[in-house]
Amino acid sequence: MAISVDDAVPGPVSAGSPRPRRRRGGKARTAVEITLLAVLLGSSLFAVMWILQTSIKTGQDIYAVPAKFLGFDVTLQHYRDVFVAPGGGRSDLSQSFLNSVVVAGSSTVLATLVGVPAAWAYSRFTLKAKKDQLFFILSTRFMPPVVVVIPVFLMYRELGLIDTRLGLILVYTAFNLPFTIWMMKGFVDEVPSEYEDAAMLDGYTRLQAFWKFTLPLLIPGIAATAVFALIFSWNEFVYAIFLTSSQEVRTAPPAIAGLIGGTTVNWGLVAASAVVFALPVLVFAYLVRKHLVAGVTLGAVRR
Repeated sequence: MAISVDDAVPGPVSAGSPRPRRRRGGKARTAVEITLLAVLLGSSLFAVMWILQTSIKTGQDIYAVPAKFLGFDVTLQHYRDVFVAPGGGRSDLSQSFLNSVVVAGSSTVLATLVGVPAAWAYSRFTLKAKKDQLFFILSTRFMPPVVVVIPVFLMYRELGLIDTRLGLILVYTAFNLPFTIWMMKGFVDEVPSEYEDAAMLDGYTRLQAFWKFTLPLLIPGIAATAVFALIFSWNEFVYAIFLTSSQEVRTAPPAIAGLIGGTTVNWGLVAASAVVFALPVLVFAYLVRKHLVAGVTLGAVRR
């Protein structure tokens, strides 16, 4: 059967002809998705809002039944108790927060200083069994910390590193280093090696070419990697509670956990401690937000 051109190609649609209808379920589906997202967001933020409210409530309002979401008396006494002892002077919690800053900051810096050059070497040079070495480095993160905490404890006891800041810094650095190497190797791979080759043709050494040309391009990746390494060191609980015993060395996570126990719990102090504990990482992430976004999206589009 022959088909004419007029039958095969439809003519132009006139102004009076009806337009194709949109799907009726499109708006309903969008409304359902927005509702589900709002519910998920509300459930996620509820715990945060509850902690913030508890940290500024008086003891009477904290234990009020039914719970007071509005109309409660505001107090900052719990935040004062985080830093000031009941009898005056510095509290044990403030010392624990200082220990967390020193341990987490030092381990993050050490892991970055060692991991970035190592990642650059694995990316630029041809090494024997390089894939096997990278797999071995990554395999150290396969096991959870609780599996190896006993061997680490026995080794530290022989070396005299139990209940020391140096011991925590070393173990956190060791566990952050594989993550840093793998993350930074991906970022180094995205920087063309021709930059370094051109610099060496101009008389720079290989290390000078890395320092002056490659390293500045890696700042977004370093910032992103440092944030994740800092979060791990800052939140780590298992090593902190097994390898430390005194308040002078113990970090914030086990110190805050120690507030919960006994016959009565000062939930206002617990909530205020949790808020103060969360602030440093949030502030650090905010300060490097531009580099963080650039580092996370680096390599998303292939050349």
